[in-house]
Amino acid sequence: MQTIQLDNGALNNYAAEPKMYLADYPAVYEQRRYLSQGAIAALIVAATILISFAVS
Repeated sequence: MQTIQLDNGALNNYAAEPKMYLADYPAVYEQRRYLSQGAIAALIVAATILISFAVS
């Protein structure tokens, strides 16, 4: 952690920044998994909304 002291005596702490890297494009099986996870999430949200309308 880097600590810098200003002219007025205040201390500023800065976290160590991680090294940057380029992300790899997802493989076909990862894309399918993302698609299925999105479909499941959409079903859960739709079910929650429909249940809330049915209850109210």
